[in-house]
This record gives sequence, structure tokens and C-alpha cells, in this order.
Amino acid sequence: MNKVVLVTCALLGLAGCQKGTSPEPPAAQDEPVKQGVTLSADQVAKLGIATQPAGAVDYTPEVMGFGLVVPHDAIAAAVAEVTTAQAAQAQSRAAAARSQRLAGTPGAMSADATETSTRQLATDSAALALAERRLSSVIGAGPFAAEGSALQDLASGKVKLLHATFPLGALPGATPASLRAAHLESGSAGAARKSGWSLHPVWSAPADASLPGRSFFALLQGSDAGEGERLLVWAPGSGSMQRGVAVPAAALVISEGRYWCYVETKPGVFERREVATDRPTDAGYVITQGVVAGEHLVTAAAGLLLARELNPDTGAD
Repeated sequence: MNKVVLVTCALLGLAGCQKGTSPEPPAAQDEPVKQGVTLSADQVAKLGIATQPAGAVDYTPEVMGFGLVVPHDAIAAAVAEVTTAQAAQAQSRAAAARSQRLAGTPGAMSADATETSTRQLATDSAALALAERRLSSVIGAGPFAAEGSALQDLASGKVKLLHATFPLGALPGATPASLRAAHLESGSAGAARKSGWSLHPVWSAPADASLPGRSFFALLQGSDAGEGERLLVWAPGSGSMQRGVAVPAAALVISEGRYWCYVETKPGVFERREVATDRPTDAGYVITQGVVAGEHLVTAAAGLLLARELNPDTGAD
């Protein structure tokens, strides 16, 4: 009897201990800390910070491809061949015409000489046609093909010829009116805007055997690109116009190899947000996320804000 009572009490005690023990609530997770800095009104004034509302803009997506600056010696050889063939044809044409004019006169040429001049004209005309086809394989049927001065500029290297290729299906429809380009090491479309290169007019080109896709020729002027150099090239895409937000160049700062801007979310509260640089404009970049139209972008002293954020011990002065 005593053993039963003892076991019962032990079980009741254990149950009581279990009921009195409640699981601890899960620890509250801290909210992610946004990158930025908070300053007083006096600090903002000392740093010279200025802001402006972000404006909404429309843009058309672009397609990126690769280009090759065609060495001018190949163009020079093709142009020289055409020039030589033109001279030979002109000479044989004059000889054939003279033979026809003298026919039936005391100074008439023999039948053999007349046949020879006629045959030579046909031969030289065929040689000229072949030379022109070879030239078109080098520079295509550009809008300047019949202009001697433009051909001489290409042959001398004064104007460079770019052979650009875009991925299959990326540029359907008509030939682009213009292209933009930059060095491979630039790595972004924004560099193409800053380079100031002029790539127009643009016309169809033979396909690049080493890079499948649709190819174009374009005149490359005012460029420091070397002959034989590969370039990044951009063309207006066929997609519909989209809405984005314009971020001026003055608002950009670079940290850890990425572009950022500061947005003043509250008076004295500046939040750092990343900026994509794949949609350049003449004044900066267009982004589709990260900044909402109407938010206040820091356009003066953004670099000082970055320094203050990365080194909080830095004084405002």
C-alpha cells in the first residue's frame, strides 16, 4: 500500500512539473538594417547636401552585341583593285569606241583589231564587276558606295569601319538608324555614352562566321579604338517603351565596384540604394527598381555621404 502511494505521488509531482514549464517564445528577429546615414540639420548644411525629386522617364530597351574594327588595309586593297579595274575598263571602252567611229573610213581598223578591242572591253568590264563584288564583301553595300571620297577615307583609315553582330533574333525588322560602342573593358553601356563615338550610318553586313547572329556595318568616327579591336556595341531594341526613373550622374557614387545613390527618406535620413547602369542616358541612367519617382535624390555631396557612412567617425567638416 505504501509503495502504491509513493509511486502515485511521484507521478503527480512529475506531471505538475511538466505543466508548470512553458516553452519560451521564439526570439524576435531584428529587422534588416538599411544602408545609409542619419545627420542633423547642422551636419547636412555643413556637408552642402542638395537633393532633387527623381523624375519618371520612358525608355526603349537596348540590345548588346559585339563589334570588330575592320583593318583598313583590307579596304585599301579592295578599293585599289576597283580603281585599277575602272581605269582598264575606261581604256578599253575608249579603244572600242574609236574602232567603231573609224569603221567605213580610210583609217578604219582591221576586223581582227575591232574584235580584239570589243573582247578586251568585255574582259575589263567583267574584271570591274568582280572587283566591285569583292569590295562589297569587305564593306557591304553602304550608302556611300558610289562616293569616291568616302571610300578613300575608309581606305586611308581616316574613318573606321565597324562590323557589329547581335544575337540571333535580338534585332528583327529594319536596320538600326545608329549604334553605340565602347571598349570591352568598360563593361557597361554608360561608357558608350561618355565615349562620344558616332556610329552612323548603319547598313547590312555579311554574317560573322565566328559569332552567329545578325550583322551590320557602321562608320566609326571620333574613336580611339584600334584596328582589329573588339568592342561592345548597343542597338535600340524592338521591345515596347517602358517607364523608369532617371538618376542623374551627379547622384552616383561607387562602392565595392557597384553604383549607388542616396535617397532622403526623411529630413536628415539618407538611404543608400544600388543603381543599375545598363540603361544609360545623356544625363545619367534609367532604373526600374530601387527608386520611386518623386523621391528626393542627393545630387550634391553624395560622395561625402558615402565617406560619412563608411567611416562614421568622420566629421561633417
